[in-house]
This record gives sequence, C-alpha cells and structure tokens, in this order.
Amino acid sequence: MTFSFTCKALGGVLMKSSLTQIERRFEISSSLSGIIDGGFEIGNLFVIVFVSYFGSKLHRPKLIGIGSVIMGAGGILTALPHFFMGYYRYSTETNNDAEEDSIATCSVNQTLSFTRTPPEIVEKGCERASESYYWIYVLMGNMLRGIGETPIVPLGMSYIDDFAKEGNSSVYIGTLHAIAMIGPIIGFLLVSVFAKMYVDIGFVDLSTIRITPTDSRWVGAWWLSFLVSGLLSILSSIPFFFLPKNPNIPQKERKISISSHTLKTNKENHQTDNLASHGQRGTIQMSGFLTSMKSILTNHIFIIYLCLTLLHFSSFIGTFTYIFKYIEQQYGQSASEANFLLGMITVPTMAIGMFLGGYIIKKLKLTVIGIGKFSFLTSSVSLLLYVSYYALICENKSIAGLTMTYDGVNQVTSHIDVPLSYCNSDCNCDKSQWEPVCGDNGITYLSPCLAGCKSSGGYQNPNNTVFYNCSCVEASGFQSRNYSVHLGECPRDDDCKRKYYIYIAVQVLQSFCTSIGSSSFIMLLMKNVQPELKSLAMGFHALIIRALGGILAPIYFGALIDKTCIKWSVTNCGARGTCRTYNSTLFGNIYLGLSSSLRFLALIFYVILIYAMKKKYEGKDTKAMENGGKVTDEAKLESLSNNGHLVNETRI
Repeated sequence: MTFSFTCKALGGVLMKSSLTQIERRFEISSSLSGIIDGGFEIGNLFVIVFVSYFGSKLHRPKLIGIGSVIMGAGGILTALPHFFMGYYRYSTETNNDAEEDSIATCSVNQTLSFTRTPPEIVEKGCERASESYYWIYVLMGNMLRGIGETPIVPLGMSYIDDFAKEGNSSVYIGTLHAIAMIGPIIGFLLVSVFAKMYVDIGFVDLSTIRITPTDSRWVGAWWLSFLVSGLLSILSSIPFFFLPKNPNIPQKERKISISSHTLKTNKENHQTDNLASHGQRGTIQMSGFLTSMKSILTNHIFIIYLCLTLLHFSSFIGTFTYIFKYIEQQYGQSASEANFLLGMITVPTMAIGMFLGGYIIKKLKLTVIGIGKFSFLTSSVSLLLYVSYYALICENKSIAGLTMTYDGVNQVTSHIDVPLSYCNSDCNCDKSQWEPVCGDNGITYLSPCLAGCKSSGGYQNPNNTVFYNCSCVEASGFQSRNYSVHLGECPRDDDCKRKYYIYIAVQVLQSFCTSIGSSSFIMLLMKNVQPELKSLAMGFHALIIRALGGILAPIYFGALIDKTCIKWSVTNCGARGTCRTYNSTLFGNIYLGLSSSLRFLALIFYVILIYAMKKKYEGKDTKAMENGGKVTDEAKLESLSNNGHLVNETRI
C-alpha cells in the first residue's frame, strides 16, 4: 500500500514541479497550465463516487492494482509528446538548422527588417505550429493518471481502517502518509537532476546552447521524470493482485459482525433470497446508493467539514502548483535548486509532522471534539507563519524599459509597451525580442540591441558572450571602461538572497504545522459518518474538493498570476506565448494574499465545526458516539434500521 501511495505522490509532485518547464516548452500561459494540472482531478471526477461506493463491495486490492497500472500508463503518455515534437527553440531568433546563431546588436545603418526573424523562418515555424497543441497529450496523460489514482485513496484507506485494531487506525494512516512522503522526495530529486539537463539532451550539440538553467527560457528534460514515474507505478501494481479480498479479522470483531448480521428480519432474508435477476439487484444497489447519499448530505457536520476542507485544499493546491514559479521569479533560483531544497528539507519535515500528528491523537486519546481543536490549533499557527512570507517579498528586478527607465533612476508604472530611450532609438531594435543581458551597472536589458551595444566577443563559448560599447549602460551614469553587458539576467541582490534562506526556514516550520494536523483531517471525516458510509463519504468528499478545489484553484491562481506578467514571449507565428518575467512584488502579493485569504476563511469554518460538534455531543460519551470504531455496542446494534443505518441517538 505504501509503495502505491508513494508512486501516487511521486506523480503528483512531478507534474507540479515541472509545470513551469511545460509552460515554456509548449509556449502556454499559467492559466492554461493550471488546466493541465487540473486534468488529474478531472480524471478523478469520472469515476470516484462509483468506485468509492461499489468498489467497497468488490475486490479492493485488485481494483487498486488496476488503478496503479492505469496511473503508470498516464505518466508514460505525458512524456510522449517530447518524442514527436521538433527541437526546442528558446528564441524566435534561434534557427537550429542554421550554421550560425548570432544575436543582433545595435547598428545605426541597419534596418528593422534585419533585426527581426527572417520571413522564411517564421513561415517554417508556422508550418510546425501544430506542435504547440501537443500539450493536449500532457493533459490527457494527467487525466489518465487521475483515473488510475481513484481507487487507491478511498479503497486503500477504508481497507486499512476496517481491519485495523480499535484505536490504531490513526497511527496506521499517519504512518502510511509519512512513508508515502518518500514519493515527493524522490520526485523533487528527480526533477532537480533532470532540470539541469537540456530538454533535447542527446539530440543537439549542447556546446551551441547559450542559455543556462537560471535563464527564464531554459527547459530541462522534464519528460524523463514522467517515464520513470510511469514505470514505477506499473511495478507497484503487482502485489495487489495477490492480496485477499478480506484479510484475517480478529475473532472478537468476527463475532460482532456475525451478531450484526443476525439482526436481519425474516422479511429481509426472504427478499434477499428472491433477488433473481441482475436488473433487480442493480435497482436495489442504486436505491441503496441514493439512500446513502441522502444520509451523507443531510449530515450538517459533514457539510461544514466539506466547506472547511474545500477552502483549505484550494489554498494548498494553488500554493503548491505555483510555488516553483514563485521561487524562480521571486528569488531568482533555478528550478533545479528549488526542487532540491524543497525535496531535501521541507518534505522530510512534513513526513515527520504527519507521523507525529497521528501519534499525538492516539497518545492523548483525543475525542472527536479534541481532534477538531487540535486541527484548528495547527492550522492557526500555520496561517501565522504563512503571513510572515509578506516580509520576505523582494523588490522588482531592475529591467530597463519594464520596471525602470533606462537611466536607472525612475520606476516604470506602465508595461503596455517597451519604452525606448534616446540611447537606443537609432538602433532599430525589435522590441519583442527577449535576449536578456546584464550590464556592468546591475541593470538587465531586454537584448544587446536595446542596450545599445555596438560590438561583441567570446563566440567560442556562447555562454560567455560579452557585448561592448553599450550606449544605454553609459547613459545610466555608470563609470566603466567598455560599458559592457553579458548574456543572462542580472542576479538578485544580497538582501533578496538572504530573504530566500529565511523563506526556506519559515517554509519548514509552516509545512510542519500543516502536516501535523493532516491526520486529523481524515479522522474528523471518519468519526462523523456511519461506519458503512465511510468509503462513500470519502469518495464524495474527494469529488467535491477535486472539482471545486483541485480543478478550479490552479486555474484562477494561474489567471491572476498571468495578470502580473510584464513581458510575454512571441511565438513563431507572432502570437503571445509564455511569460518571460513578472512584476515580482505584485506576484508575491497576489500569490500570498489569495492563499492566506482562503486559509483564514477555513479557520472560521473550524470554529463553526467545533461548535456544532460540541452541541451534538455535549453531555454524552463522545467516545461512544465516534462512528469510526470497529466494535459496535450491543445496545446500539438493536437500534439498526432495516437498511443498516443507525437511528435515534447514533444517527447524524
């Protein structure tokens, strides 16, 4: 079970940590990449409720095994577009078929047509424009992964909870999630390694590539990680086909199960014996399904819990989907570095928190109300730590014409057009070009031409190309001998680097507080529904939070993030592509503000949930009212209705 959960977590991490590179490879926006990421939840929606309800009546281990195979096939399908697309062109000026790959500089005598991409290259690029729709295969692969993952969580969790000893389910669940965190660790490390490799590694001469992993156009070998994930998922499916449908049940619980079964009336037994046709059985099953759904939807505690977790999950999924983009844009770190630090520091901390959370619930023998208070406390501390991220937002990058004027003194308030300056007005530069260079004055220019550079050198090593006699560097008042610039954006200042390390430290603490309460999320659900409805309740709960949280959150997070873009790439056909750079201050305020607002609303629902549970259980034996237990009191067995639902004092 842990191997399967590990592979599931591995696949989820790979998609989110590779999302920025997928945007660049397919030249799509963040909102569209959010749809791709939401494809996993879309796949879940197709089958999750029926798998949760009817799956518990079938051979659960085999269903989990089949799901793992489908999940692996989805991972392999996600990687396939790489093998059918042409070579990655990180610039419209780049022509992989050409013998020389030069960068336009400022020349007063040249015309604008010489600085733009030749028409024959544009025409060739438009002929291959259909390749940009290969992202649909990535979406389909992610949807297939979602379908395959469907039986793993609800059936796996109910399989463990149903046959665990009384009081041990929280420990087993916490341990399961803790061990499964190996998946994200492996995923982060895989992406960290593959992100350093150029996307077309093995197919192109890497000595001709003039961009580095810190460049906003860099695309790593994202497809390799999905191949590895797919093969591991298929491998994890093998043991499930050899597990029994029902493990050995302790004798005491077996007797209780038998005594519960004998409560059926003669009329019920007569009806059961006379179910002759498959159609009649299907009708009765559907009737039972609708009755069970009604029982869940009329459970006001479950509805409050559903709203709470929807808000919390939306915040988490939106934050996690774009955390790598946030780190890259806010602190100037490469995807490889961001994945390595999160994988080696944050994820192990979360694993410890998950295990410790389950242990605390068992050790303190918390009631259902106590579990709610414990979860509220951890979520409150997590929110306070999350708000502290505001103090760690860096200032905007110094980019001439986008965030500041070319003299380096005043900030630019409008980013509609790239404002030219007298220092490059005679250069006839293509304003849509994105070939960032860093000046000796610490200012980034969009291209050597827009920096007013007249000459260059160092073509033997494309990464070390330097441009000289740059009039815009001289115009900024910076004193230099050559007024030169070199390829690549200027690095962040020391203050921003210091904020990054503080951010990682706070991220560890915040992740620990969030994870320590994660086990209580599951326990609150299972303790507030009837035992026979746990699988259905978990399935319906997963459906709602995936539909309204897992699908929608990445889309509206991505759409708002797109609003902060100040420089878009231009595709081969002249259309808008992916974002090259953002207003980092506005990006941080929107990214953190939206997530913290959702978390705050979740805390309000926590208060409502605790109040509702206190009102329901006040003056009663809370332990006896928890429906997650395995052993049902004999007095309560007598209150079973004909359809098997608890009534009177045990009905919720």
